[in-house]
Amino acid sequence: MSSTPRPSYDPELAAALAAMKFSSTVTIDMIGHVREKSAPSCEQALEGRAVVHEERKITGPQGDILISIICSTAVQSSIANYPGIFYTHGGGMIAGNRFLGIGAVLDWVEEHNATCVSVEYRLPPEHPNPAPVEDCYAALLWVHGHLDELRIDPKKLMIVGSSAGGGLAAGTALLSRDRGGPQFCAQILICPMLDDRNETVSSYQYIGEGSWSRGSNLTGWTCLLGRRRGGVDVSIYAAPARANDLSGLPPTFIDVGSAEVFRDETVNYATLLWKAGVQAELHVWPGGFHGFDLLAPKAGLSIIARDTRSKWVRRALD
Repeated sequence: MSSTPRPSYDPELAAALAAMKFSSTVTIDMIGHVREKSAPSCEQALEGRAVVHEERKITGPQGDILISIICSTAVQSSIANYPGIFYTHGGGMIAGNRFLGIGAVLDWVEEHNATCVSVEYRLPPEHPNPAPVEDCYAALLWVHGHLDELRIDPKKLMIVGSSAGGGLAAGTALLSRDRGGPQFCAQILICPMLDDRNETVSSYQYIGEGSWSRGSNLTGWTCLLGRRRGGVDVSIYAAPARANDLSGLPPTFIDVGSAEVFRDETVNYATLLWKAGVQAELHVWPGGFHGFDLLAPKAGLSIIARDTRSKWVRRALD
């Protein structure tokens, strides 16, 4: 535990965190166990939802990529297209699957009659950078080439990611901008994993505690980048916080807890977006640990955070 002064946890969240039985610091030898615990099944993720699911294999940079296409069961007009949500899951760059943390996205699928495409990108350390972001970009190109089939309005395609998925969403948006690829109407970056350097104040405030500690973060980035982590030869698509120019990116919703490692890099990224003239809405949730709304969904702060994101999505899709 760090002796550095730091924001305390929200009392309700602190109680929830204390009741959770997992190690706050993930090491490389724990990756297999973490993967087992962070891979919900399709049935678990979609239970009780008014959606239909289709699984497809598409061509990726090095072999097939598995994607899930999830649509609302609501009756659609035969002449209209609908919003699209491109989802990149979290898991610290080392774990998770395309259903992890997808609950909030499914809320938007049901509310807006949208189509979600969630990508099963390759995971480090077996598949280090640039495999994850290139898989995401390949899946995005597939979506763009199948907009009519998917009934997605190209003017209402947004990208959403949480944690490592937030970093991948940001990296995919940058990659698409620089390669002249598909454009998004919005990006939603939830507690995003953006900076491999781990030099911020918040990265030192939660060394051996919380749901994702400094030690876990070092593990995740090392698996992605190897010896390049923290050095000069790191791509902005792997670590978007390294980008100097964020112009040309879509309007952005970005949020983070005040009591987590990613706080300062998230605030810094929002500042860089504003510097580039990009409209961004930033929320720093007081006392929120990493992924608090996913891990403690009934807490008051979690409800407020999800509701705030949903209101922003409504405005973005108007």
